[in-house]
Amino acid sequence: MKKKNVRETALDLLESVEKNQSYSNLLLNNAIKKNEINQKDIGLLTELTYGTLQRKMSLDFFLQPFLKGNKKIETWVKQLLRLTLYQMVYLDKIPDRAAIFEAVEIAKKRGHKGISGMVNGVLRNIQRQGLPSLDSLNDPNERLAIETSHPLWLVKRWVDQLGFEQTKQMCELNLTAPLQTARVNLTKTTIDDCLAQLAEEGFEVEGSPAIPEAIKCLRGNLANSNAFKEGLITIQDESSMLAAYALGASENEKIMDACAAPGGKSTHIAEKLQNTGQVVSLDLHEHKVKLINDNARRLNLTNIVTSTLDSRKVQEHFEKESIDRILLDAPCSGLGVMRRKPDMKYTKKETDLLQLSTIQMNLLNAVSPLLKKGGILVYSTCTVDREENQHVVASFLKEHTDFEGDVSVKERMPEAIQPLVNGYELQILPQDIGSDGFYIACLRKKV
Repeated sequence: MKKKNVRETALDLLESVEKNQSYSNLLLNNAIKKNEINQKDIGLLTELTYGTLQRKMSLDFFLQPFLKGNKKIETWVKQLLRLTLYQMVYLDKIPDRAAIFEAVEIAKKRGHKGISGMVNGVLRNIQRQGLPSLDSLNDPNERLAIETSHPLWLVKRWVDQLGFEQTKQMCELNLTAPLQTARVNLTKTTIDDCLAQLAEEGFEVEGSPAIPEAIKCLRGNLANSNAFKEGLITIQDESSMLAAYALGASENEKIMDACAAPGGKSTHIAEKLQNTGQVVSLDLHEHKVKLINDNARRLNLTNIVTSTLDSRKVQEHFEKESIDRILLDAPCSGLGVMRRKPDMKYTKKETDLLQLSTIQMNLLNAVSPLLKKGGILVYSTCTVDREENQHVVASFLKEHTDFEGDVSVKERMPEAIQPLVNGYELQILPQDIGSDGFYIACLRKKV
């Protein structure tokens, strides 16, 4: 079977994402292997796939006036037009004529002559007449939604919660590719030695200005490095590293990570404990618990104990007031990680947030009795919505008068992060340090 070229592969990926609501990052890796995409073309394939997904609403707005006479367009033809228009509007290095030629060739291969003629006609018309202006959208929220390809309901929510300017900054940043970051395993190496080894391996890396043990990768994939294989680093976003800081675990303590897979935060806590004490890492799914174990072995951490368990049932397996500190990184909408999963924004619904807040509350109610008096409970999510964050924590504190907000969390945070702490809470927006959106609340059980 003839292998498909980059644009045909991108078209297949876009169809699969829309039709099956599959995750683009998983599909992309499979497609690269299946079609034996050349190493030098992987960047273009990633750009075409993610870029077209990221800008889908903008592309549809631009296409709409040119499709008026074409009532029933097959989905693959619509995807092909989006894919080609993305190249024409947003990619400087690809000449319009080359993008249009490729689109017409794909249309001839996949459809009949009428389809290739229509594709050619639509794209040539756009080339001649130019794009419709966003100035026709009078409502600033609607314009921002189309301009940055975020659903209007989401933009309205964020504007209500964060204000227009913060929302605009976040939406614009969500259209950019995130840098890969990693955490250096300080039980095995130092930051300087790790950076030197990676540079020697050909990676372009630098230290993080925000998190002491974090490094940023400017070129290459750190998961392919010897440093990763040798357990010197863990791929993890900077925001997510702050959960271990909030927890502030001391050596020889017993810590619980209630929703732990794939183990980034558990292993960070274990490293901060200097391989002493015990980190009890729980997850609902066996295959995910295996990932935690694999990571612990790779990092040579012996103080992690795993269990496949629904954290809503922890009271059946652990004694009350038997844990020094608990981290609950709760299941959430993931609205803070849109840069990594651009397809997510088109599948989420407002009702999802309400359902998730119920699950989050149930988890907090389940794990809190296990905490010792004077112990710390950290609640975190990778979302930026108050429904799942501040509202959940406020409800919990109202119902559990034996808990209070722990304002000393500010002192435990890295210096660069301290100005972002508000009392016992920290809401990181993607634009704050260029990381994922992330929320942390630090609660203390009264003595």
